Parts: sequence; structure tokens; C-alpha cells
Amino acid sequence: MKSLIIGGTQFIGRHLVAALTKAGHEITVLHRKPSNDLGKKVANLQADRNDPVQMKSVLAGQSFDVVFDLAYDWERGTPAAPVAATAQLLTGRIGRYIFMSSVAAYGDGLNHHEGDALAADNHPDSYVRNKAQTERALFRLHQRHGTPVVTIRPPFVYGPGNPFYREQFFWDRLRDKRPIILPGDGRRLMQFAFVKDLAAACLRASEAPNAIGHAFNICNARPLTQCELIDAFFVAAGKQTQVVRVPRERIIRSGGHPMGPNLYFGTYYDLPPITMVISKAQRVLGFKPTPFADGLKETYKWYLRNHSRKAADYSFEDQLLGKDRAQLAS
Repeated sequence: MKSLIIGGTQFIGRHLVAALTKAGHEITVLHRKPSNDLGKKVANLQADRNDPVQMKSVLAGQSFDVVFDLAYDWERGTPAAPVAATAQLLTGRIGRYIFMSSVAAYGDGLNHHEGDALAADNHPDSYVRNKAQTERALFRLHQRHGTPVVTIRPPFVYGPGNPFYREQFFWDRLRDKRPIILPGDGRRLMQFAFVKDLAAACLRASEAPNAIGHAFNICNARPLTQCELIDAFFVAAGKQTQVVRVPRERIIRSGGHPMGPNLYFGTYYDLPPITMVISKAQRVLGFKPTPFADGLKETYKWYLRNHSRKAADYSFEDQLLGKDRAQLAS
């Protein structure tokens, strides 16, 4: 199959390139740089996906069996218009257009099925708004013009090569024998997708006969509490450290933020919960998630080989831990 990956040079994209290469695909990546480091067999197209003139120019006359749209501009955002414009431009010249959405598209709530309503157009978070609006625009193209759209909705993606300071956040503190702060009561739910499972699901979505026109939740079936997550990190590393509960309100009042710079529980790892049901992906795509413990063990091995040797900045955590109201977690 002839495949185009929009994005493709970062975390999820690298694992997808590996999966497509193993499956024998002819791969092209489209991104903002004139070359890529994904191997001599991976062709390169240069364009800013937010620029419709550039996209139209580089894609003129091109056709693909499948397009995987992974790109998101974290500085400017990627609204619905450029994604829909690309999908419409390629309509009639592609077999599938697979868009990487997010659990965030639901906005909030627990146990979402794919048919549930997505976040409103006026949602205050631009990332949530962009993902939800983009999905609506793509499915309109499918209904009106037959664009062969599939959307994928993962929650927190983890695994080898994760550029976000998430798994590494906890293992750095184990390495340095530092306490780990547990915000609030530690009962907030979190759901995870192993990056290799996500790549495999994308590949399957390009092949499954009944996938077109559908969204799929891709993740491990069972959400974890934050307490369970810390325990899982301990098990994967084979070591433990002290866990200290700090009221969430005090963390925020002291200047803590889930995205940093005053990080306290891994990048974006302390958000109101959104969880999903994966039965549709299991039924239609034959999706089988990797057990979380197994995925974490593989990720920890990668961490041991690749983690930064630089000491982390613990000054904000020291400020929180010095408060007399911090209590040891049971």
C-alpha cells in the first residue's frame, strides 16, 4: 500500500512508520522540514499543514491508498479548516483518511462510546475545541462527498520515545530517591494507550472493511486511579519511593500547573477524568490492547537506555513538601 503520514516524525509517527514498514507499505511523510531521519526508504514532502496553498501545491497530482493525519501544531493549534481542506483536496485520490483525534474531543465525562456527543464549538480549551470541530468537519465530508474518513481517539499515549515528561517524571524521582506528590486523594481516573497499540490500530483501520465513516476509541480497557498509576510505575521499575499527599487546591494556589512550568505530577497527568469504552474497536478492528504492566516494563527499559542524566529541578516540589499540611499517603 502507498501511505502518506502528515506529521510522522515525532513520537506516534515514528512507531507508525515502523509498523507500516514491517507491513510492506510505501511511505511518504509530509512535514515542515526538507528531509526526515526515518530511513532512506521514507520519502519526504515539505509543507506547513496549516497553509492550504502549500498543501495544495505539494499534493497536486498525488494519490495514496491511505493518509494518516497525525500533525498538531502545539504553538498555533490546528483548527478544523486546514484538516478538512486537506481531506477534501484528496477526496477521490485516496482509499482512507485516518485522523488522529483524542479523548479530549469528548470534552468531559466517563465511559464514552464513539456515538456520544463531542465537545461544543465554544469549549474554552482550544485543543478540545479543535479536535471536536475537526471530527465534525471530516464526517460532514464523508456524508456529503464520500471522503473515506476514519478517526482515532486515544487518551494518554505512553511508550518508548515519549517526548512529554510523563513516564520519565516518575522514574526520575525514583532514580533520585525523591518523594512523589499525589494530588488530592489520588482517585482521579486516567486511561492509557500504548503507542505500539495505537500504531497497530491505525494500520488495522487502514485495512478493516467496515472502518470507513467511523470513530474508534483506542486504549486499555480499564482506567486507573492516580494511586494505581504510581504503583504501576513502582512495579515496572522494581523500586519504590515515598508518596506524599498534597491538597490539589494548595498545589494550584502555590503556582502548580499540569502543563508546567511548576509541574507536580507529569505533564497533563492531573486533569478532570475522561474515560472511554473500547468494545467497538475490539469488534470492528480486532483491537487487543497490551496489558499496561507489560507496556510500562518495555517503556522503563527504554528509559534506562535513553533518559537524561541532567538533574531535574525539584524546587517547586520542595516548596510544596515543606508545608506542614502535607501528609504521607497510606
